[in-house]
Amino acid sequence: GVWSFRADFSPGRDAGFAQRWYRQPLRQSGPVIDMPVPASFNDITQDPSLENYVGWVWYEKEVLLPLRWLQDGLNTRVVLRFGSAHYYSIVWVNGVQVVEHEGGHLPFEADISSIVQGSPGIPCRITVALNNTLTPHTLPPGSIQYMNDKTRYPKNYFVQNIRFDFFNYAGIHRPVVLYTTPSVYIDDITVTTTSSESVAMVHYQVSVVGSALYSLSLTLRDQEGKVVATGDGPAGELKVPNPNLWWPYLMHENPGYRYFLEVKMQAQVNGALLEDIYTLPVGIRTVHVTSTQFLINGRPFYFHGVNKHEDADIRGKGLDWALIVKDFNLLRWLGANSFRTSHYPYAEEIMDLCDAYGIVVIDECPGVGIKMPESFGNKSLQHHLVVMEELVRRDKNRPSVVMWSVANEPASELPPAAYYFKTVIAHTKALDPSRPVTFVSDANYAVDHGAPYVDVICVNSYFSWYHDPGHLEVIPLQLTTQFENWYKTYQKPIIQSEYGADSVPGLHSDPPLMFSEEYQKAMLKEYHSVFDKKRKEYVIGELIWNFADFMTNQGTTRVLGNKKGIFTRQRQPKSAAFVLRERYWKIANESSCLPPITKSHILFL
Repeated sequence: GVWSFRADFSPGRDAGFAQRWYRQPLRQSGPVIDMPVPASFNDITQDPSLENYVGWVWYEKEVLLPLRWLQDGLNTRVVLRFGSAHYYSIVWVNGVQVVEHEGGHLPFEADISSIVQGSPGIPCRITVALNNTLTPHTLPPGSIQYMNDKTRYPKNYFVQNIRFDFFNYAGIHRPVVLYTTPSVYIDDITVTTTSSESVAMVHYQVSVVGSALYSLSLTLRDQEGKVVATGDGPAGELKVPNPNLWWPYLMHENPGYRYFLEVKMQAQVNGALLEDIYTLPVGIRTVHVTSTQFLINGRPFYFHGVNKHEDADIRGKGLDWALIVKDFNLLRWLGANSFRTSHYPYAEEIMDLCDAYGIVVIDECPGVGIKMPESFGNKSLQHHLVVMEELVRRDKNRPSVVMWSVANEPASELPPAAYYFKTVIAHTKALDPSRPVTFVSDANYAVDHGAPYVDVICVNSYFSWYHDPGHLEVIPLQLTTQFENWYKTYQKPIIQSEYGADSVPGLHSDPPLMFSEEYQKAMLKEYHSVFDKKRKEYVIGELIWNFADFMTNQGTTRVLGNKKGIFTRQRQPKSAAFVLRERYWKIANESSCLPPITKSHILFL
């Protein structure tokens, strides 16, 4: 919907800032503009100061709650939930602070029952103060630099420095919802699965909050609605005979198969019977990593996919259903079976479709741009651990998520990185022992202090682009040497987690020159020739950078953003998209798992 909005134009997190506005409606305290939610605020107006704004902004909206939510105050719980807001949020309801949250890509919520249930018929006023300032201890990190040369800069002039190559969009990026539960309710469900040829076990744990006296019943149904298993109690296992396993796209004729676990809680409170029911999609699948392979359901899986961004014209990082569905259609057209959530957790709506379509996900936290020594200190580490807790809690039951990534291109050559990543990875494994953990490195293999602790080596490299620019002929030797050095040192499977070249759509050159569509194609083919040799050994995946062009900070090497997409920002294909499509379908056709209709409709000569 549309919210009232104002930018505060005061940098940093000043003490006492909030006293100015939240006690009275925002419109009464000064001029406001309309702001859509979900959306980034940066590109909505014609105001250039808002485009690159850093500091506090204010959102506010009034809603009328259904009367039935307010009449049973003892037994009904009213919850306000944010899908995400970037970066640091403080929320008030009717002038009462209800929640603070740090982090821009994960959900948070507050129980507002006691505030709203005493005021039936009165609009519920939701006020949000949001700050997008990044510091050495945020995730991602950044720093504020004041320009003190008065001959060159106005008074109090500052810039937000970041060490990542995408625009720091800000705003309420995902849906804001109000919902209710009984006062005794299902708070959390954890599901893991094991399987053999003829039977699968669905192991579950259910957490109930509000009372110690309750009953739980569980019913597992297949996609046709048939009951296949039942259980009761807060922990146990369900036996599924002849299970339909969750398979990745192009690895099985029926990918993304999900069962549905209905959990029903009943409790007696003050003479009333309370009931809470939650239905969780469940995919039965296993993940295992060897020294040379990544196994899904016991069979080798090869990642042929992309890196993405939540990024689009006008709405920035705001959730956009039309764009999401378009992207999934392009992924399937491309023959991509996977992507990494570079460089932050994506919207739950996107993850739902990954589960349904069988698109495999490397789920990455916002640990991008960890370059400064102070970002490896205890303050940063403790926040990183909390972020991993929030991410695992949100996505732990998703069959599409096969691996956690705790960072992208950190300064892992620094000595403090050893303890830092040992701790973060161990914590993530303790939260979820069922999945491997990695981080994505661009460090030299010989001095990477975090690599000993990962399960899979993920390497980014841009030979003939950032290194030896224009020299395509060096790729085979340099890429081969890269793989051999990493594998010889760590004896772990390797994913080429980024590679690519910028291309300006419609710019052509023969022979290929940098920034032309031909150069992007030529670079891909040089990389692919090495991938084809090494995937017979220990290379288990390749993820192109990037799926689509995306916005970045302005700079002398960026013309309206990063142009490494194989699609434009408007999702039109460049020449490289057809090269990648031919390759990915060819790899998929090597598998006997593909349905006959897929094979018969695609022929490569």
